[in-house]
Amino acid sequence: MKLPALAIRNAPFTVVMITLLTLLGVVSFATMPRAEDPQFEIASSTVVAVYPGASPEDLESLVVDPLEDEINELDDLKLVESTIQDGVAQISVEFITGTDPDEAYDDVIRAVNTARPELPPELVVLDVLEINPVDVNILQLALVSETAEYRTLEEVAERLEQGLERVSGVKGVDTWAYPDPEVRISVDLEALGDKNLSLGQVIQAVQTSSRTLPGGSADLGARRFSIQTSGEFDSVDEIRRTVVTGAQGGLVYVSDVAEVQPAYADDTHRARYMGERAVFVTAVKRKEANIFDVVRGMQPVIDEAVTQLPADVRMETVFEQASSVEARVGGFTSSLLQGILLVGIVILIAMGVRSALIVVAAIPISIFIAIAAVDTAGYALQQISIVGLVIALGLLVDNAIVVTENIGRFLKPGVEGEDAAIRGTKEVAWAVVAATVTTILSFVPMASIQTTSGTFIRSLPVTVVFALAASLLVSLVLTPLLASRVLKVRPAERRPPRFQRAINRLIEGPYRRTLRGALRRPLLSLGVAFSIFFGSLALFPLIGVTLFPKAEKPQFLVDIETPEGTSLEQTDRVTRHVEAVIAERPEVVRYAANVGRDNPLVYYNVIPRREKSTVAQVLVELEAYAQAATVIPALKAEFATVPGARIEFVEFENGPPVEAPVAIKVLGPDLAVLERIAGDVEEIIRRVPGSETVDNPLRTPKTDLFVEINRDKAGLLGIPLADIDQTVRAGMAGVPIATYRDASGKDQDVVVRLPLDGRPSTADFDRIAVTSRQGEVIPLRQVADLTFKAEPKRINHYNFERAATVTSGVQDGFTELDVTASVVEQLDAYAWPAGYRYVVGGTFEEQREGFGGLLQALLIALLGIFGVLVLQFRSFSQPLIIFAAIPLAVIGAILGLFATGYTFSFTAFIGLTSLVGIVINNSIILVDYANRLIERGHSMMEAVAVSAETRFTPIVLTTLTTIGGLLPLTLTGSSLWTPLGVVIISGLAMSTFLTLVVVPVLYKLFTREVVPA
Repeated sequence: MKLPALAIRNAPFTVVMITLLTLLGVVSFATMPRAEDPQFEIASSTVVAVYPGASPEDLESLVVDPLEDEINELDDLKLVESTIQDGVAQISVEFITGTDPDEAYDDVIRAVNTARPELPPELVVLDVLEINPVDVNILQLALVSETAEYRTLEEVAERLEQGLERVSGVKGVDTWAYPDPEVRISVDLEALGDKNLSLGQVIQAVQTSSRTLPGGSADLGARRFSIQTSGEFDSVDEIRRTVVTGAQGGLVYVSDVAEVQPAYADDTHRARYMGERAVFVTAVKRKEANIFDVVRGMQPVIDEAVTQLPADVRMETVFEQASSVEARVGGFTSSLLQGILLVGIVILIAMGVRSALIVVAAIPISIFIAIAAVDTAGYALQQISIVGLVIALGLLVDNAIVVTENIGRFLKPGVEGEDAAIRGTKEVAWAVVAATVTTILSFVPMASIQTTSGTFIRSLPVTVVFALAASLLVSLVLTPLLASRVLKVRPAERRPPRFQRAINRLIEGPYRRTLRGALRRPLLSLGVAFSIFFGSLALFPLIGVTLFPKAEKPQFLVDIETPEGTSLEQTDRVTRHVEAVIAERPEVVRYAANVGRDNPLVYYNVIPRREKSTVAQVLVELEAYAQAATVIPALKAEFATVPGARIEFVEFENGPPVEAPVAIKVLGPDLAVLERIAGDVEEIIRRVPGSETVDNPLRTPKTDLFVEINRDKAGLLGIPLADIDQTVRAGMAGVPIATYRDASGKDQDVVVRLPLDGRPSTADFDRIAVTSRQGEVIPLRQVADLTFKAEPKRINHYNFERAATVTSGVQDGFTELDVTASVVEQLDAYAWPAGYRYVVGGTFEEQREGFGGLLQALLIALLGIFGVLVLQFRSFSQPLIIFAAIPLAVIGAILGLFATGYTFSFTAFIGLTSLVGIVINNSIILVDYANRLIERGHSMMEAVAVSAETRFTPIVLTTLTTIGGLLPLTLTGSSLWTPLGVVIISGLAMSTFLTLVVVPVLYKLFTREVVPA
């Protein structure tokens, strides 16, 4: 290899090139985006259809089925799930990982547009929403007041919204939790009857008067003017003066038969901060923006808004992400710096000052070059990418250690520094390249995993690959150059450093005796190694398997759900009770309640539920995450006895969104049979130890009020059925019939409704009357009866089949996999009717997908590494000898997890995959040198013994540096990253110890005396 010689002989160019690459990394580090978690996109969209008054079965046949037929024609579909309830249908469309999100979104829009002509014209909403976990709110403010009118809070919120939207890096700002203003036309039915008018005539008059039609254009001299017609309403008074009819010789205005006034729509979302009424303002940053720059830009706007608040309004911070990002990034950066310090100390003790300076110089240079590459690839600086740097820390000095140590062996009197550097580097160059390539190959497949979990951790393998590539460049270019200038010939009489003397005593004493004994009894040695391996595998079931652990944030959510059909008022009463209990906990710093919908998105994988009167959510922040272990169980016990509500706790977890810890989907055509089977599945799950808060949406049917019209009587009285339906809707909910733009340019609905006090109740039906064609006012009760009718509460589809999903939580001390496995065992014994089956979802499904992707990546990595080794050694047996280090590493990994009490999680699997490339390096170095000794005429026994003893020091040293680099991260106690550190450290330690014995034994058994040239 000529690269080291070129670098040494063109020293100025080498120094300039390395310096420029390092400076580029420094600039990237200062300017690249910061985030708490990886910002990844998922190709997922949601279609929302609103058809007021439609039953779930009607919505299914009229709306969902036609939409699903078109969506089914799209390519790259992964999952389509539909939820159909009264008047609302939601279709979630997820594409396979790797699909372009924008293209997928456009495809769904085209499918919906294609189906639109087949859908009922009465649909009031048909929207396609793009689901993007990147759009997490980085700030949530509360405007708090018990006395200020909502109109005042709205004006303050919108001024703040406009100011924040102008800040650089802000993608969007939203305001929440105040009712929409509207212009309400409260129709007096008696006045309508007196004037022989119907409600439909009022609606038609307002709609016609608000319609804007182009009037064309006309020429006047040399100029052409556009002609404008009456157009939209300019004021509320103009709505009042709208002519309904000119009958009986006089004009009848809207104001003659109705009261027209500004009002608010019925509130569907209420919010409180620390128990007081509030309006929320949230902000989302752009993906490429630095969160700290965005927050600094928003602060002056917030400060100015505070000075302009009305006397009875105050501003509070509900949630802000910047401090969490600073703590998270700062903590991982601290672990990285501590790792660098430990690695530096190990090298200094082991190699002396001069050699240590050469090796340690590779650390910051390689890291900054890697950061520049990570920034160029579009990744932010966040916990996953920083952990990638921590993993790479111990690895990126391995090459420099091997090169520096080997150059030192060539330094002797009469050999110039440059010559020794070139010869020493050349001897190990290809082994270093092969070792680096094999390590890179263990990470590259991980970066291409096409699953949601793979997308979540992608920045880790990318960062490691860039760091290893940078370290290879530095070790073959800069390290020889520095060694040629810094290293000096050590006098023969000078004693080696104390560390080297200790290593020499270890080599010449216990290690030599152990190695020679193993070489004399190779089969016995291998038998002992295999016994240890299979013994460790027996411990694996005791460890347990999980996907992603909790995010260890001092925040959690309390989800409240009342029975179907519960009013917003009742859900609010339950929520106030929950708030009161939370407020009594001294550990609670702040809490915010939302009634009628969930809190705005503050964590990337907790997607808010849609607006509904039966849901509420409380966001709680504690002083410290450790307090959650006592606060949450205490609150669970407190809320277990709350009647008429289902209360669950959601702790933020790492990884992709998961439907529920345990989820069983029952599939089949008939709703009644599905309901019965879902009930049986619910009981099965309840009986399984470890399950809690089991939810079966089909447990109780929904009962609706049904307006049963006497069609014959309505016909005799001259009352159109459409008028009855329209009048009922106007009386109970209101009918939007036009749009009014106020002085500020904001559009408001013009709503016709009957003059009811407060929220509608069943008693209000007695006050509703309809108008006949003859102008008679007839009570609704004369032509219609109210009856109760049982309807399906909801209809679900799973990949275009009818489905019922039963979910469950998991108690502390149990794993999702164990509980799901127990449930599946009983489901397999269940007598399933023909045409019905079940699918396992929840965490189990994510585990299968996530671990399946990692296993595939591991197999691809092993094949790639094996191919590289075959090319390097031109042998099939020697790569297998080198691969012996892998099961030896598995021994340590399992023992480490068992001893520390951590489960085998997704990140632990990442650690195992990383370990494959790391431990193989040690075997490559040992086997490569043994081959060289045989080529030089040494016997098999002599070559393998000398090679093992000669490479003992660099192998031990690279192991110590890798462990030192990971030790600070491992000691943090993070449930996400400590298992990864434990796997690598314990696996590497065990592998190093056994590799230095087992690999020489295998080499002796399976290598010929003469290695092919």
